[in-house]
Amino acid sequence: MTTPAAPEPSGLKRVEHGLEAVLFNSRWLMAPFYLGLVVSLAVLLYKFGALLAEFIVHVPKATESDVILGVLSLIDLSLTANLILIVVFSGYENFVSRIDPGDHPDWPEWMTKVDFSGLKQKLLASIVAISAIQVLKAFMNIDASFNSEKLMWLVGIHLVFVISTVLLALSDRFSGGHGAGEASR
Repeated sequence: MTTPAAPEPSGLKRVEHGLEAVLFNSRWLMAPFYLGLVVSLAVLLYKFGALLAEFIVHVPKATESDVILGVLSLIDLSLTANLILIVVFSGYENFVSRIDPGDHPDWPEWMTKVDFSGLKQKLLASIVAISAIQVLKAFMNIDASFNSEKLMWLVGIHLVFVISTVLLALSDRFSGGHGAGEASR
């Protein structure tokens, strides 16, 4: 006894499947963006190294405020690098393809478990930290070049970032989002 053959898809169904395949595979167009961010991470590393070398050379003659400002600049660059890393890994994982950490036992757990809600919260938290450092640097440098308008803008922008982060966290909590950034996989 033979089984009946499945009906041939109509021409319109084939077009629909073809279009869906193109749309689904278009996610790979994001991969070069993430590679570009890896290049920007290397550029940031170069800038960090140059800033660190300059910092070390000037430390013996620097004031306490100068040392604190130098350290804050290094922290600012490292937070920006962390931000890039978060975007690269979670963006790739969420929008392009899953990453299999099975062969890499030393990978941090978050790299493959940050959902889109967690990504937004981590991004905003990093931006708030970077913004806070900019405000702190301006405050530490207040004697050298006090500009009340610039300081007001820095504080105002920082407050907007803080309020946005709090509102996003509340929105995610009320909507049932994964506030901790853990995807349910």
